[in-house]
Amino acid sequence: MIATMMDLPLSLNHLLERAGRIFAGNQIVSRLPDKTLVRHSYGQYYRRTRALASALQQLGLRKGERVATLCWNHHAHLEAYFGIPAAGGVMHTLNLRLAADEIGWIAADAKDRFLIVDDILLPLYRQFAHLHAFEQVIVFPFSGAPVPDGFADYEALLAGADPDGFEYAPHDERDPTSMCYTSGTTGRPKGVVYSHRSTVLHTLVGCLGDVWDLKGTDVLLPVTPMFHANCWGMPYGAVMMGAKIVFPGPHLHADDLLDLMQVEPPTLSLGVPTIWLSLIQAFEAAQTAQPGRWKMPSGMRSLVGGSAVPEALIRAFARHGITLGQGWGMTETSPLATVSYQRAELRDAGEDEAFRRAAMAGTPVPLVDIRLCDDEGREVPRDGKSPGEVQVRGPYITGSYHEVPVSPEKFTADGWLRTGDVATMDALAYLRITDRTKDLIKSGGEWISSVDLENALMAHPSIAEAAVIAIPDPKWSERPLACVALKPGQTLDAAALAAHLTAHGFAKWQLPERYEVIPMVPRTSTGKFWKLKLREIFPR
Repeated sequence: MIATMMDLPLSLNHLLERAGRIFAGNQIVSRLPDKTLVRHSYGQYYRRTRALASALQQLGLRKGERVATLCWNHHAHLEAYFGIPAAGGVMHTLNLRLAADEIGWIAADAKDRFLIVDDILLPLYRQFAHLHAFEQVIVFPFSGAPVPDGFADYEALLAGADPDGFEYAPHDERDPTSMCYTSGTTGRPKGVVYSHRSTVLHTLVGCLGDVWDLKGTDVLLPVTPMFHANCWGMPYGAVMMGAKIVFPGPHLHADDLLDLMQVEPPTLSLGVPTIWLSLIQAFEAAQTAQPGRWKMPSGMRSLVGGSAVPEALIRAFARHGITLGQGWGMTETSPLATVSYQRAELRDAGEDEAFRRAAMAGTPVPLVDIRLCDDEGREVPRDGKSPGEVQVRGPYITGSYHEVPVSPEKFTADGWLRTGDVATMDALAYLRITDRTKDLIKSGGEWISSVDLENALMAHPSIAEAAVIAIPDPKWSERPLACVALKPGQTLDAAALAAHLTAHGFAKWQLPERYEVIPMVPRTSTGKFWKLKLREIFPR
């Protein structure tokens, strides 16, 4: 017997066609640099995206060639998400928050042929232009100003193209569609290349009810940058479902986001924990200083990832009727690998247990396998106590890096991705990330989780932010140093913090050796706490 199903390739082009034909009247909203809002229908978006693909082909783009983007979150960047692969190219999102030299190195390593760049980011482009010669630099007039001489005008290219006569580049579902580079915290960044197949599968998994629960009636606010792991894949899901999208543009400060929420209240948002931490602090401060200035979008669901989400932050938003849902993943996993959601087995477990579970990385999503292994490569028990390195495999997990030999440091002999994250997993398959391997603190032969200490410290009413690093100790090898940013009007009380941590179950030997007050915890280019900078300030 043979199966009777049609053998049609999974393709992003299908999602684009679906959006243009079924959801033509739905809206995409973009916030411009001057904070005005511009609106496009999905019908307009469909034609503009096909015009972009046609224009790229007219410029000579060949199958598999890279088109880089250096853009904020807006409608034109979404056009690139689908228009570049529709033309047969590979969209390569450049991280605008990296140092200029690193951006130039990444563009050269990827061999990017063309660049689409926001006009307001041209000063950044000029800082690395000498490191890689793009054949054509296409400027999107985000600010509305004329495009400078020597550059191609994005809008003019679209106006001169033929969206009706455009034909999709022939492709296989395993052909590349986009690429992102890893953060490069150890060594040079490495390229991860996604395919039509992997992206469509990731989108289908993400839209499940226990994952993103993305519906066509949602209003999506993607605060996560579109250059960060493909904005967690959410743009593909929004286009597939025809959901209204509200792009914040370059305005990501808490005040700006709260202002935008008053005009376009979201039902679903996404961003890293530091974004939501600053937002709740700004909102609560305004409740005293400027009562009534803002209303929280009660009922909103927010997907949070990129680093561990403190339980105290989840509880703070819950008081305003907002659910923070945590997920875990990385550039190499597309990025969705686990998500924390309400399990039937825990329906009657109580509020405290629900919050405790919500602060975990969650359960593996469908199509993703996860195992935890010790230093000898043996799988550890799923008892919620035994730590091991998180290893992952699945149809949208990378099996190699762009033009980098496969090494045992990143991939096991039987083909699993070694993530470098350390975690425990319990009988219900809830993953709790305890640290990165490089961030664990080994004191007197015992491991201390810096993440657990940080989450507990940020639950103290005097602490705004906390990051814990290791410092050398002649007796114990390493001891924890807690770097804390205090809330306004608070002072450091080490004894009170020690008592607080003890009440949270930490033994005396696990408590920080000392505390350092800092203005704020340094951030990486994707908004995560940057412990490398703290180690430079407080060297080992």
